[in-house]
Amino acid sequence: MINVVDNYCDFPNALRRPMWRIWHNLLIRFDKDSTVNFMNYGYAGLNGDKPILLKEEDEINRYCIQLYHHVVNSVNLENKKVIEIGSGRGGGADYISRYCKPEKYTGVDISSGVIKFCNQCYNVSGLSFLEGRAEKIPVDDATYDALVNVESARCYSDIKLFFQEVYRVLNDNGDFLFADMIEKGKVDEIKKDLKECGFTIINEKDITKNVAKGLDLDTKRREQLIQKKVPGMLHKLFEKFAGTKGSTRYNSFNDGTFEYWSFVLRKN
Repeated sequence: MINVVDNYCDFPNALRRPMWRIWHNLLIRFDKDSTVNFMNYGYAGLNGDKPILLKEEDEINRYCIQLYHHVVNSVNLENKKVIEIGSGRGGGADYISRYCKPEKYTGVDISSGVIKFCNQCYNVSGLSFLEGRAEKIPVDDATYDALVNVESARCYSDIKLFFQEVYRVLNDNGDFLFADMIEKGKVDEIKKDLKECGFTIINEKDITKNVAKGLDLDTKRREQLIQKKVPGMLHKLFEKFAGTKGSTRYNSFNDGTFEYWSFVLRKN
């Protein structure tokens, strides 16, 4: 079962959606007090970068929030209509809604259980969650000013079809704010797909070292959560999923197996 975490993206398309639902249901079952609201690997500044200012209640999730901040901070989202695909347990959607002040923020995920969880957990003006697939986003054409996608696209059944859907739902000159882990040597293929789907790359950055440092600094918190919430026989599985120090995922960022990139793209 542990290998499922590492090999999820290599499974047949028909198995990915039910497996993802099962994983989310496990998280909901173990996280009864709803404290695990982020599922990304996090981000830490390098070379003395000034940390972002956070409210006291958000400090516990600093590194995960900093990844979202890095992805969206170059675009003004205030009073904009924003959609996030692969919103997971909603922590990023909640952060952006409260700090960036969009007019509307819609989180989309394939798991009905996690959508129910998010709609019950968060109470922020303009924030809502909707069940749907990345390859067939359940909204009309040209309805959003920006689309956020963090650490989710690598496991979609057809990433180019997802990029086409992003282009469809964005308004003219809409922004696509995208970050994910990418196998070493495949970033040029991703950029080619993005350009063929009609996007201009405004900014691109290899943030692998930032993500690895974020995992370094956040490992203790992640391990404590796992020990507190998860049965002992599943600790190793959840440590791999969380990317704690020494795990296969953590090592993949340090040995060059995977890189982590962020992009700001614009619909032509």
